[in-house]
Amino acid sequence: MKNKTKTIYQQAERFSEITKKTIISGNISRAKKLLTIAENLLINGSKDTKEVISTVYLYSVSSFMEFRNCSIANLFPATLRAEYIKQINATSV
Repeated sequence: MKNKTKTIYQQAERFSEITKKTIISGNISRAKKLLTIAENLLINGSKDTKEVISTVYLYSVSSFMEFRNCSIANLFPATLRAEYIKQINATSV
């Protein structure tokens, strides 16, 4: 039997893919729920979980939303939005 254990990075990537597919399908209420789950993980998760949500999940979802010209401010919960802004400011020249 093949070992199906996924790393935290693979799980975050899969979670971001589910979120993006939900946004594409137009199910905004579900997308907001998924983003709220991500925010809760960012607030209450372990140090590793917080780092993965910030670097893998948030980067993937926010890049996708910017590429599609989606309004991030309307969808992201407050803490997730603050982390996104922190990332933007850190990479700005």
